[in-house]
Amino acid sequence: MRFILFLLAFAFSIRAADVPKAPLMAGAATSNITPELGGEVVGGFLPFPCTHIHDELHARCLVLDDGKTKLALVVCDLLGLHRSLSVKARELIEKETGIPAANVLISGTHTHSATNALGGSPRTYSSDYDLTDYQKFVARRVADGVRRALNLLRPAEIAFGTVDVPEHVHIRRWFLKEGTMPPNPFGKIDKVKMNPGAGNPNLVEPAGEPDPRVSFMALREPGGRLISVYSAYSLHYVGGVGEGHISADYYGMYCEALKRLQQGGGDDPPFVAMMANGTSGDANNINFRNPQPRKKPYEQMWYVAEDLAAKVNEALAKVSWQNAAPLAARYRELDVQWRKISPELIVWAKDIEAKTPRIQGKADLPLAYAGRVQRLANASPETKTPVQILRIGDVCIGTTPCETFAETGMEFRKRSPFSKSFMVELAHGYYGYMPTPRHFDLGGYETWPGTNNLEPQASVKMVDALLEMAAEVK
Repeated sequence: MRFILFLLAFAFSIRAADVPKAPLMAGAATSNITPELGGEVVGGFLPFPCTHIHDELHARCLVLDDGKTKLALVVCDLLGLHRSLSVKARELIEKETGIPAANVLISGTHTHSATNALGGSPRTYSSDYDLTDYQKFVARRVADGVRRALNLLRPAEIAFGTVDVPEHVHIRRWFLKEGTMPPNPFGKIDKVKMNPGAGNPNLVEPAGEPDPRVSFMALREPGGRLISVYSAYSLHYVGGVGEGHISADYYGMYCEALKRLQQGGGDDPPFVAMMANGTSGDANNINFRNPQPRKKPYEQMWYVAEDLAAKVNEALAKVSWQNAAPLAARYRELDVQWRKISPELIVWAKDIEAKTPRIQGKADLPLAYAGRVQRLANASPETKTPVQILRIGDVCIGTTPCETFAETGMEFRKRSPFSKSFMVELAHGYYGYMPTPRHFDLGGYETWPGTNNLEPQASVKMVDALLEMAAEVK
């Protein structure tokens, strides 16, 4: 009898081994990263304590498995995250799941209504940093979210799509009529101004072109319900929150809106929508030429979120599905230098600090930049600037750790060896704005030392490295 049972068990094991594993598996989950009340909301020059949670912040996680390689994609409702936070989260993920750290993409959305995951206050210019309690909490929750997504792996089909939504993205850097440009905090006159004021009669033309495209990657159960949609749109943020409020901004609202549009979106396991920030360093939601009436808190966020969700949902009906997608990843930390600070600028900064009175609760731009300039001059001698490529079938995602200009994202898309390519910014770190070299000649907020922290050739070096890595995985 025992021999017969052994033969039956042996035959069953052979049959089970013969059953082919699905060529693609996917699982998605969310992890709550909402901070405690009282933490400092960052995004402006003067942090302030949060007093209310309008909507919860999340780390939204997607895991893919092609039978040989696993990838994890995580989008966090944060202004940005320090490199050391990403390192810690990916260490936990690799230790607890076996997914290599280089195969994990973690990015921030750039909501301006979140507490600080960037580092110390004032901000430090260092690639390595001892994590705060909140950063440790976020790293732990990111790792937990990836583990939960891994637990939910199931056979999947994949599709890629795009839809252009130009009405919500506008370049915020403008040329003004001669003689109307105000001085910058350093007492100089720039050639362009950031956020020149909606309806300003001195507007001449924008200094660039926004990227109107929503790129998205969808996963579904074979012939069935959606598992996840990973999206990227080059819109800085929307804003317009209540005083002292925590909010995921339009990014989180888009995820909820797209979920509501799916049949069975709330079934177990629930559908997980994700919205990463594309390349929005020089674009925002303000139409400076044709200003719109001021709206109530959250009204504009919901308008943008629901419109984007509706348009992506329409595009989902037109995509072609595949049941396989070879996976690959490349990760590098580049030798990109910190912004060099001239001796003359140090003299200016010390003079401003000596002469400027401190007024409680009031931000003084020259004083703020005097501090930033001196800290940047004393930055760590070595930078570790992370860039990453993910290949997901015929889709290629490239990343930067900066607030990246739209033209950089469009250049990568044009030059990539993959026809289905897009970029995600604020991944694995926060290194400030990354203008292209031509924008340094124009000046403006995004190029000021202390807003821009890396050398003028940073965008060139990062795009070149991304294209090399894309060629490797092609």
